[in-house]
Amino acid sequence: MSATAPAQGLPPLPSLFAPHALPAGADAMVEAARMAPMLGAGTLAWVDAPDSVQAAVVLEPELPLAAARVALLAAATAAVDALVVLGPPEIPMALRWPATVLVNGGTVGQALLATPPGTAETAVPDWMVAGIRLDMHGHAAEPGLFPDRTALAEEGFAEVPVPELVAAWARHLMAGLAEWQEEGFFRLSERVLERLEDAQGAALDPLDGSLLLPGGRRFSVMTDRKAGE
Repeated sequence: MSATAPAQGLPPLPSLFAPHALPAGADAMVEAARMAPMLGAGTLAWVDAPDSVQAAVVLEPELPLAAARVALLAAATAAVDALVVLGPPEIPMALRWPATVLVNGGTVGQALLATPPGTAETAVPDWMVAGIRLDMHGHAAEPGLFPDRTALAEEGFAEVPVPELVAAWARHLMAGLAEWQEEGFFRLSERVLERLEDAQGAALDPLDGSLLLPGGRRFSVMTDRKAGE
């Protein structure tokens, strides 16, 4: 894939992306979902603001919704992969099931997924939006109120521009989705489990991406699970 010149403040991206910069206060997921029926796959909505990393990409899945939801795991893993590349090498980064992004043990945000309302589990969605929302500067005005959270600027990312984080996530997401399509579910599953905290003995169901734990415990892609459960 060829790369285009920098567009709307983002570093160079593969030509399949059509970036749309949004002002501070906008919601990238909402805007990407609004644009999805008109602009189609590759539409990349991102918020050009310094306080958070918000980005969302429109996808056109070929699988029924139940299986296509695995794109949420790809989006979350891509976020961790991008942070590993751009962040301090000594800071641990991980994924908490299904889509919470952890830096140095604290939550910095999550990956998100949206599909057309009313899409049946057995139907192929007309479109899908995969996105991320990561906190850049935390809650300095309310210290101690969110003890389990941290922020990227507090963990060594203060000098990394938001557009660079957005572009890195988008590139990793597309690489992960291409790998899933070309090499099958196993490789994506392997990458997710590499990033997942408490993954000992875990596996992913190839049919719908559900997390399978020892003892027969099962958690769907859309189910939250606390560490240690």
